[in-house]
Amino acid sequence: MRPPDFWRRSPASPLARLLSPFASIYGAAAGARLSRRGARAGLPTIVVGGFTAGGDGKTPVALALAALLSREGERPAFLTRGYGRRRGARREPFLVDPLRDTALEAGDEPLLLARCAPTIVAVDRAAGAIFAREIGAAILLLDDGLQSRRLAADLVLAVVDCDYGAGNGLCLPAGPLRAPLARQMEAVDAIVAIGRGAAGDAVLHLARLAGKTIFRAHVRPDARIAAQLAGKRALAFAGVARPEKFLATLRATGAVVAAARWFPDHHRYTSGEIDILAREAGRLDAMLVTTEKDAARLKEPGDSSVVALGMEVVFENPDSIVATLKVLSKDLRLSRDA
Repeated sequence: MRPPDFWRRSPASPLARLLSPFASIYGAAAGARLSRRGARAGLPTIVVGGFTAGGDGKTPVALALAALLSREGERPAFLTRGYGRRRGARREPFLVDPLRDTALEAGDEPLLLARCAPTIVAVDRAAGAIFAREIGAAILLLDDGLQSRRLAADLVLAVVDCDYGAGNGLCLPAGPLRAPLARQMEAVDAIVAIGRGAAGDAVLHLARLAGKTIFRAHVRPDARIAAQLAGKRALAFAGVARPEKFLATLRATGAVVAAARWFPDHHRYTSGEIDILAREAGRLDAMLVTTEKDAARLKEPGDSSVVALGMEVVFENPDSIVATLKVLSKDLRLSRDA
């Protein structure tokens, strides 16, 4: 889903206040769920989560962490539920094949993750962890999982989009929070703060008061695609939670955005929709540009008429997060060998 505009308005809008009784009920249930003790995975387990309902940047952060771990000689594997798959898709754990599987089978985010490291889609995360051990993974990375608590985590990272922060500070459906912010803050070990912004500063202030480690990061576009787009006219389209982030990244390439068309999050594009977009792009003398997640959901994922703009998260002090990951890995190996 796309977050409604009133979710980010502070002070809360009349509609948010009207929904606040439902938010209180939802928040109480979600907060109680955070106290649940999950099963041990038998592997060092890192959860990459977000405080709000989509768009924080969890998947790019998970990819960046896997790249850091791989460079340190580790064998990370991703574990995800494969949100957005078709109803009736496989429920038993399976390894994603990015060359053969489709977004309908695996989900769009798992297809991106699988380009970087072995990726397991599993409805039952505990069964997925067993599968990960069987394929030889040394560290498990959960893309999302902060609120589910199905697996016990050794390190929980919450990603904060500093342009958005905690929105209006209310829980669903009155606001974007998936549980009360203070309660979620208790459940995390560290924050990955992407970008800069007053909305994020408020969340980071709370994190500092709670004694949480803060890792700073920023997003940059794929250099190769950026070079193709520099100075060119673009018709942007996307079905993601916060399309304004994609638009900012596209503009950072030097492209001229002639028009933008937004769809619901995880939207499954039809050939007819792409044809309409292509005709509009032709009238505007523009290139069709979308996100890598959206490109994975196209009927023809390799469609050369659509440019997929990749983006990556870059840690501003990668040595500090590598040191944290090394300590985690070493401590857990020692505890398993004892």
